[in-house]
Amino acid sequence: MQASSTSSKRLFYSAITFAVAGVCLWGALSLHAKEPSAQAVVALQHKDDRIVVPDASPLRRSLVVTAASEDAVSAAFVLPASVEADPGKLVKVLPPLSGRIVSLNKQLGDEVKAGDVLFTLDSADLAEATSTAAKAQAALVLAKKNLDRLHELDKSEITPRRDLEQAQNDYAQAVSEAERANNKLAQLGAKGGAKVSGGHILSVRSPISGRVVDLNGATGGYWNDSNASVMTVADLSRVFITANVQEKDLSKVYVGQAAAVKLDAYAEPLAAKVRYVGEMLDADTRTVKVRMVFDNKDGRLKPGMFAQATLQGQPHTGVIVPMSALVQSGFNTRTFVEVAPWQFQARVVKTGAQVGDKIEILSGLKAGERVVTKDGVLLND
Repeated sequence: MQASSTSSKRLFYSAITFAVAGVCLWGALSLHAKEPSAQAVVALQHKDDRIVVPDASPLRRSLVVTAASEDAVSAAFVLPASVEADPGKLVKVLPPLSGRIVSLNKQLGDEVKAGDVLFTLDSADLAEATSTAAKAQAALVLAKKNLDRLHELDKSEITPRRDLEQAQNDYAQAVSEAERANNKLAQLGAKGGAKVSGGHILSVRSPISGRVVDLNGATGGYWNDSNASVMTVADLSRVFITANVQEKDLSKVYVGQAAAVKLDAYAEPLAAKVRYVGEMLDADTRTVKVRMVFDNKDGRLKPGMFAQATLQGQPHTGVIVPMSALVQSGFNTRTFVEVAPWQFQARVVKTGAQVGDKIEILSGLKAGERVVTKDGVLLND
């Protein structure tokens, strides 16, 4: 009985001991939970309009600050372009009258020299004009002989004065008619670039040296459209690349402006300079033509090819920062400017031309001011 009482006492004291230990442990844990953690670190703080990076902030190890620089800026802009033949060295050879093509002396792609016969035309209109000119010339010869004869008779006072005056009038009319007939032949192309053979065969000659780049006629075909060309001769040793500049960009282009032209047909760009800026605006497209001249003796540039012309704008001095300094915030573009050591101020800026990996700042920032150029987005709120 005594042993059982002793065991009960031991169990009682053990339970009390465990209870006291549990209470102490709970109190210790509660006290520890109420103490602030020594490891909690504030990354940044806001003071008025400033963002402060505290000493212990991990942002001090990632943020990079760089001074805005002032440098020459030349904005580039791209324009659609195409290759064109020199208008002064391209001739559409039109027949001056209707007729049947007797022969084609030059074919598509043939090289020609100025004065070479391109084709011949058999024309009834030319035969009629030639006959009229011959009659006028014969009448002129007869009128001249009659006038000379009356001059001799007048010296001997054999013929009346009235007959001499009539002969002089007839001769003047014959001269006028002969000139009219010859001018008609010239208008039909029988002079200069053409030659009459047999009264009805017209040999049409090339007015320039070059190559036949277009051919629309065939031997034996009847040509009755004086506004359509039988063939086109062009000298393509020099060509234009023409770009179309929109009205809003006219202030950016000027004669002598450097350009780089990239053609769809070739990988390497071509260096060029603007030779001519159009004087008139196209009313339909609201664009102005800008021409660049290229040597094309190897024939690589073919009229009609598409290209892109990159023109360098007029150089000017501007404030430049790396592109990484810009942070987009809604509709605004901002930079974070260092106003004191590890204190920054968000500032809205207006950007201009991009130059490589840098960009021009038009307003909101001055040269020499230091801006965050790496991880600035971490300061954005």
